[in-house]
Amino acid sequence: MNPTTPPAIEATGLRKAYGDKVVLDGIDLHVPRGTVFALLGPNGAGKTTTVQILSTLIRADGGEARVAGHGVAAAPQAVRAAIGVTGQFSAVDNLITGEENMALMADLHHLPRPEGRRVTAELLERFDLLEAAQKPAATYSGGMRRRLDIAMTLVGSPEVIFLDEPTTGLDPRSRHTMWQIIRDLVDGGVTVFLTTQYLEEADQLADRIAVLSGGRIVAEGTPDELKRLVPGGHVRLRFLDPAQLDRGAEVLGLGLRDDEALTLQVPGDGSVRTLRALLDVLDSARVDVDSLTVHTPDLDDVFFAVTDRPGHEKVQAR
Repeated sequence: MNPTTPPAIEATGLRKAYGDKVVLDGIDLHVPRGTVFALLGPNGAGKTTTVQILSTLIRADGGEARVAGHGVAAAPQAVRAAIGVTGQFSAVDNLITGEENMALMADLHHLPRPEGRRVTAELLERFDLLEAAQKPAATYSGGMRRRLDIAMTLVGSPEVIFLDEPTTGLDPRSRHTMWQIIRDLVDGGVTVFLTTQYLEEADQLADRIAVLSGGRIVAEGTPDELKRLVPGGHVRLRFLDPAQLDRGAEVLGLGLRDDEALTLQVPGDGSVRTLRALLDVLDSARVDVDSLTVHTPDLDDVFFAVTDRPGHEKVQAR
């Protein structure tokens, strides 16, 4: 990306409150073009409020935001022309067919009829909805409705797409299908701003992740950077008999042992170098290890660690 190109989304000091309830307490965001940015947080953290502000649905009480190079407050129409939004609840009209839903969206974007028909046909094919195009959307599965919802969002060829918990309620197969759709969108140059409660989803898709808690961004970084914030990686060694367990514990001089399971849990980051050094020590002492498993901190560990921090102070990943 050209370093002079403005980011797809940038926000400084965004604030929003409803009465005495502070929802956003001065958050900053920077989302490069052509990336997936995931905003995580517990229920009520302000994820949907953030999307609503950035997509011009509601006004912030303070701060500034720009989307696709346009000021959200100063040029809301320009922002709306550059974005697509798929909310938590489907915008599909279940009483009409999938094709009619797409045609309605084409009309809302003021596309000429021939252009609207062409775009509709292309998107229905792209999202594997051609066979169901003439059926009422009420007959669609949850995954099909979600695909139709995103296809409708793409009618206007948006530069930035906001996906607010797009896979909530979907079965695992439909969720994985949705992940591939998101990857394909980004490969095509679209920027995706994703909110989700599925940490695996953020881990799979996001180039960068921000964790929102108490109205503030409490951690931000790539998935790998965030995982390094949390200690607790370990290697679990399983031995063949109690004598080998005793010998292993003696040689290593550390670890949490389980005599019943014949295991010893020792600190370790799971890297090849660490594992090789650990096994070399045991081999030199003629200690037989039956098997080992590696645990490294995941986004679940990060989420619980940073959202439980008193005062919600930000932890910057490196």
